[in-house]
Amino acid sequence: MEFTRIEGMNKGDVRIFTLSTCAWCNKTKRLLNELGVEYFYIDVDLLGFDEKKIVLKELKKWNPRVSYPTIVINEEKVIPSFDETEIREFFENEK
Repeated sequence: MEFTRIEGMNKGDVRIFTLSTCAWCNKTKRLLNELGVEYFYIDVDLLGFDEKKIVLKELKKWNPRVSYPTIVINEEKVIPSFDETEIREFFENEK
């Protein structure tokens, strides 16, 4: 599975599972861009059948509800929706 890298400050391994047509996913990307955070995202709806199965299995490990966006940080912390306050607080306090 190939994630797209967006340049910014390294605040850890930040991966986002998104849908290309999801307004909340796009808001999450804009917020991370505004905060200057490096992140990697994958638009699940644009994947082929086989790759989508693999990605969904990975996503379910972090967010059994399979909601979008799902942010996984350092394979430890999960933010399973667009929560501007939680996202800002996490990245503004991360060194």
